[in-house]
Amino acid sequence: MNAKLEISLFGTCVVRVTGGQSCEIRGAKHRGLIALLATAPVGRRTRTYLQNTLWGYAGYDSGHQNLRRALSDLRKVMGDAFDHLFHTTNGDVELNLAEVRYIGDPQSGPFLDDLNIYEDAFQRWVEEVRNAPEQVAALYKIAPHLQQGHPRPRVTALPLAVLGDDPDLRILADWTAEETCRSLSRSNLLSVISHLSSRAMARKMIDIAEVRKTLNVDFLVTGTLRKQGSEYVADFDFIDARSGAILWNRHLTCPITDFTHELPSRLVNVIQSIGRTIADAAIRYVRDRPLPSVQDHQLIMAGVSLMHRSPIRDFVASRQYLVEAASRMPNSAEASAWLGKWYVLSVFKGLSTDRVGDTQKALDSTARALDIDPVSSFSLTIDGFANNNLLKNMDVAESRYTAALDVNPNESLSWLLRGALMAFQDDGAAAIRATETARQLSPIDPFGYYYDSLASTAYIAAEDFENALARAEMSLAVNDRHLSTMRTRTTALHFLGRHEEARVSAQDLTRRHPTFCIEEYKRNHPSADHHAGKRVIEALIASGIQ
Repeated sequence: MNAKLEISLFGTCVVRVTGGQSCEIRGAKHRGLIALLATAPVGRRTRTYLQNTLWGYAGYDSGHQNLRRALSDLRKVMGDAFDHLFHTTNGDVELNLAEVRYIGDPQSGPFLDDLNIYEDAFQRWVEEVRNAPEQVAALYKIAPHLQQGHPRPRVTALPLAVLGDDPDLRILADWTAEETCRSLSRSNLLSVISHLSSRAMARKMIDIAEVRKTLNVDFLVTGTLRKQGSEYVADFDFIDARSGAILWNRHLTCPITDFTHELPSRLVNVIQSIGRTIADAAIRYVRDRPLPSVQDHQLIMAGVSLMHRSPIRDFVASRQYLVEAASRMPNSAEASAWLGKWYVLSVFKGLSTDRVGDTQKALDSTARALDIDPVSSFSLTIDGFANNNLLKNMDVAESRYTAALDVNPNESLSWLLRGALMAFQDDGAAAIRATETARQLSPIDPFGYYYDSLASTAYIAAEDFENALARAEMSLAVNDRHLSTMRTRTTALHFLGRHEEARVSAQDLTRRHPTFCIEEYKRNHPSADHHAGKRVIEALIASGIQ
């Protein structure tokens, strides 16, 4: 079935079906019904809402009959296309938005200008949209805030303001901004505008609107640097450039005699706060908002953030944002790579209902990413991740991680996954070096639990069970249902001789992951045939997992 539904929402309302049995919908209330669905979150509205909005509150039976008759009319006109485009239940009506194309132009005239439906509720809805047309205009993906979209949130750090004329202090204030930008730029989730571009903005009174317009940033870091006794004192403000709101401020001090040595480590809290704030803001932004109205950079940030959260519903929800991002940005290697990672995790975590199909989707996504940008260190890393965790092609994975690090020696995720690969191959010392390097290179990453989890795996491979347990507990404090971490915690407790605690940990694992079993681990995990994997199996069986 190739049927598509085309709809023009501004000026003259045109609704037509193309492909297969083409037709045009002419009835005012039939077009109004479709317009209500085409502008709804996920294309769905309740029957009661549709009845009351299009036919008023004359009574349930009357409204019910009117809606049923309208749907019957549409079925007759559309034929087989109706069941392709609509899904109806006793409670609601849903339009398949994947098959809808918005035609015309938001500048063509007022919203639904010629649709003469005089019910009060419908008139109020039309007036509300006309007063704030941005979200509906965004369905065309050419609304002003989407025209210059970018795949990642854009952030910069302005050189800190200095009180007084101390030239040394001004140099340090500029260097602080440089260090902040350098740390932020290590993230695959952010686009960082160099502090060099923002220097001119910092030489005068800051106008947030001007900074946003000139540098095209979504967030910025600003603040002051001053001398106080034997210390330099830095105050940072993190600002939403769209609204000018201060999202938080941080205060840190460093000894004057050791400022350049101490500052990078003391900036870690500032950098981590930036990552968490942007991730949380993206999730709040996309909640209950129709996909077409979500900005490009919010799609990826929200998708990645939800993918790494603990509740399974968040992981499942993340897919729609990453699919939309890959569809909307077909030339973005990162969008396809992140989608590939989602499919890898879905299979590896045992959440997939189609292991073979999702494995192929993961490989297709990473292949597409590398077609777009063959030297993307991030795409090379995710392709290695897919080959290692899904196909057990450790040699291919190793070559991908090596290639990624040749391109970008600061690719923290490549160091991390390379460390996991070394752990799977029983090289515990190399695994620890790689995962610790990854952690040092990723202070921005708001998903630190994942780094701690794989570090725990590295320490298991090195049979350093004390540190393995410590890293597992750090990871579980943030994400208490991560399967891999629960396995390493149980393993560490067993080999530390804390057998009763290991049994409790194993019970917690099976409670949260009731389908997990030893045979599944042996069948699917890359390290199952290696010494480290066999130690995990030994510990899990001894702790009561079958």
